[in-house]
Amino acid sequence: MTTIIKTKNLSKSYGKSQILKNIDLTIEQGEFTAIMGPSGSGKTTLMNTLSTIDSFNSGNVWIGEQSLLDLKRKALREFRQKQMGFIFQDYNLLDTLTVKENILLPLSLQKKPVKEMEHRLAKLIEALNIDSILTQYPTEISGGQKQRTAAARALITNPAIVFADEPTGALDSRSATQLLEQIQLLNKTFKTTVLMITHDPYAASYCERVIFLRDGKIVNEMFKGEQSEKQFFDRILTSQSALGGDFR
Repeated sequence: MTTIIKTKNLSKSYGKSQILKNIDLTIEQGEFTAIMGPSGSGKTTLMNTLSTIDSFNSGNVWIGEQSLLDLKRKALREFRQKQMGFIFQDYNLLDTLTVKENILLPLSLQKKPVKEMEHRLAKLIEALNIDSILTQYPTEISGGQKQRTAAARALITNPAIVFADEPTGALDSRSATQLLEQIQLLNKTFKTTVLMITHDPYAASYCERVIFLRDGKIVNEMFKGEQSEKQFFDRILTSQSALGGDFR
């Protein structure tokens, strides 16, 4: 397998508080991985660091063969736009644009040909079951539909990695299940690497691998293997209980 994310002795501090402590991590291309941990464990800081949204103090991060230490601010921004997609808990959709326009916005900014944009869109709207809402605005659709729209926007650029920050946090259980099933399907269909931050063992059970953080360090990880979602959920819940702390 091909390594898509690698860190070596990755550390991050804010003032005198060290949030990440010498993290060594490898993510393979095509993996669907969850990062879990109690509040304050460093999981969001880790995602922000890996996605180039935030800097780090020491160590190194490689995305594919590219060392992030070798990229300056403008190059980092361009690298992020081309290589990464993002799904946020609060959707981050523009209310003045239709669903279709929101999805195509990243390609419009890249000045991609209309024919190419339509071709990419067709594949995603079928997989995410949002073809019936393309002409509607975000204020006219449900939370689950908004998050599926956000997922389509994250994937429309064919990113190497999609970072999902609590993507089911604002959804009811039915919408959350639908979204997780569709992200799982997209991961398998398009072989896109997905790294998801979540506090929810149910959401994590849809992943192939779960990494647990505590106090800025990786303290445990587990692989799904041939287990069902229910079996993996029970294992995750047990590990979460053993780890302790507030997972909100």
